[in-house]
Amino acid sequence: MKPWLIVFVRAPRYGAVKHRLAAGIGRAAAWRFYRRCSDDVARRLGVDRRWVTVVAVTPDRFARAGEFWPGHLPRIGQGSGDIGRRMLRALGSGPGGPVVIVGGDIPTITRRHVAAAFAALGRHDAVLGPAADGGYWLIGLRHGGGRRDLFANVRWSSEHAMADTLANFDRRYRVKCLDRLRDIDTAADYWAWRAAATPRRWEAS
Repeated sequence: MKPWLIVFVRAPRYGAVKHRLAAGIGRAAAWRFYRRCSDDVARRLGVDRRWVTVVAVTPDRFARAGEFWPGHLPRIGQGSGDIGRRMLRALGSGPGGPVVIVGGDIPTITRRHVAAAFAALGRHDAVLGPAADGGYWLIGLRHGGGRRDLFANVRWSSEHAMADTLANFDRRYRVKCLDRLRDIDTAADYWAWRAAATPRRWEAS
């Protein structure tokens, strides 16, 4: 039974994605970034046969009709509710073994990061990838499902998101934190990423 990697994405409809980023770099640039980045992340991570890659989509209807991501990857709808409820649902959708969720807005993520997460779950109950803004770009559980209170009272889209999530794990749970990466939520994130490394070819166009 292979572990599951779930790439969490929003259908990249113009004007419906990355509102905070759009406020700083413009609606067209934010839409173009997210459309290309989410496809690139799913495509690069989805070729690895060490895990099953699933694309979790919102709104749900685009899990059936959307053509934004690689066609060979299975898709599921995220369902309703806030990001915590939708992630909890996704964590319980697999066969019960290790499951990891990543976002589609992390241009520097590699298969090495995912492999490190699954390796950590061999020795820990949970794994988190801290983001530069106080949130996290990855969360994984050794056993999918369970932990119905995992995201209780988490202050999403704030610098407290990771700390709040960690506080929901009691002492019985061994949690491993991975490398710090940057997900692209704001113009500051975007320009810091552009300044730190050569943009991927699709982003330079």
